[in-house]
Amino acid sequence: MIRSEQDGHVVRILIDRPERRNAFDPAGTRALGDAVAAALASPETRVIVIKGAGDVFSTGRDLKAAAAEGARPPGLPDAADVDADWVRIFHLLHRSAVPSVAVVRGYAVAGGFTLAMGCDFVLAERSAVFGAYEMRHGFPAAVCTPLLARLVGPRLGLEFALFGEPISADRLFSAGLINRLAQTPDELARVETEFVGRLASLDPRAVRMTRDLFRAAETMPLDNALDAGRQLNQLIGATGGFAGAGRNLAGKS
Repeated sequence: MIRSEQDGHVVRILIDRPERRNAFDPAGTRALGDAVAAALASPETRVIVIKGAGDVFSTGRDLKAAAAEGARPPGLPDAADVDADWVRIFHLLHRSAVPSVAVVRGYAVAGGFTLAMGCDFVLAERSAVFGAYEMRHGFPAAVCTPLLARLVGPRLGLEFALFGEPISADRLFSAGLINRLAQTPDELARVETEFVGRLASLDPRAVRMTRDLFRAAETMPLDNALDAGRQLNQLIGATGGFAGAGRNLAGKS
């Protein structure tokens, strides 16, 4: 169900279960977390790309598999283990020094919506549909909700988490939750190549520092965040980083 491929500095992780609209069963959830962990363990990895096979990103948890959990044979994970495996994915993505990119076609709903929002960047086809569809069944989008609370203002975030309605890619783009929109699959492929290529070409140390500071600043008072930025500049200067940057810029002038 989960296929992973390293292409230079880019690891592409494919959710490959189109017969179930790329929904996650317990094994698939664990395999996705293992694929992300393996990508992060490679010193060559500078970008992780997550996408779905065919014309769907993911429709989230496989409800048939979830319904069968009560009658599972011995040895299969229980519901608590499955939820722990699911949250593990987002801990890995959030704590990572490597940026992640979701490339979305078709439906990214329920857990698929959560997975897209858990990545650092989202590239999407304009016809893509998102949404916390769990709420249609009276089931809170419990992992997606804290992600939305950090990504978007409280009024929109709570609406997205509560209503369970389909959300267009255009609306998410306007809300700042999608980085690039494409009209067709071919255009999306070109956007992916350009966007991911630019990320992979950046200095990985500078990416890590920027990402770490950005994450910390999300929960800091502005004064403390500015001081953290000053201290980072001092650290870079003390280790000769500015001199190296100057040489790089001079070589390009």
